[in-house]
Amino acid sequence: MTEPVNAEAADAARLAAAWLLWYPDEQLDARLDEIEAVCALAPAQVGVPLLAFVSHLRSADRTTLQRHYVDTFDTKRKACPYLTYWTDGDTRNRGLAILRFKQAYLQHGFELSDAELPDHLSVVLEFAACGDRLTGDALLVEHRVSIGLLRESLAALKSPYVDVVDAVLATLPAMTDEIRERMATLARMGVPQESVGLSPFTMTPELENSGGRR
Repeated sequence: MTEPVNAEAADAARLAAAWLLWYPDEQLDARLDEIEAVCALAPAQVGVPLLAFVSHLRSADRTTLQRHYVDTFDTKRKACPYLTYWTDGDTRNRGLAILRFKQAYLQHGFELSDAELPDHLSVVLEFAACGDRLTGDALLVEHRVSIGLLRESLAALKSPYVDVVDAVLATLPAMTDEIRERMATLARMGVPQESVGLSPFTMTPELENSGGRR
């Protein structure tokens, strides 16, 4: 049985995953050596998949990587990185769900720019690693179903990003029958489609075009 990832290793893995899930630009390129060094020292269940993804980034040119990122996350709803989308879809309820993330961050002095949506998996991971660990753990565990569904979608798309999400899941408690059943129910139902009342929280054109916050 695989031993749980300790808190320090989980923080490092989550921060690395947060960086790797952003748009692959020159700033990410500049961090790859640091990410690789940290992952090389991490427990295998988080280090191996993250290193595999770093290897993928080093093996392709930036234009190809950026095209894949946009094709995966910006144009395919099935691989949406915004956690509340999986549970609330484009409905008015999602606005309140997103607000809960923002309030949790502000309570611990973790501020976001206008280009960031609080429920993006990268933002949640960065907060969990650098903001408040206990609150970050709670947010990730609460939205484990969404993360699991994102993982399944990436696997179905045969995207290398599945390795990053695998590493994230390895930092969370073990899968339970309840979580597995919830994932299956949401997958069968699909996400809600109502769009009323969501306008203050929808993705801006700038974010859609850039593919990330940086």
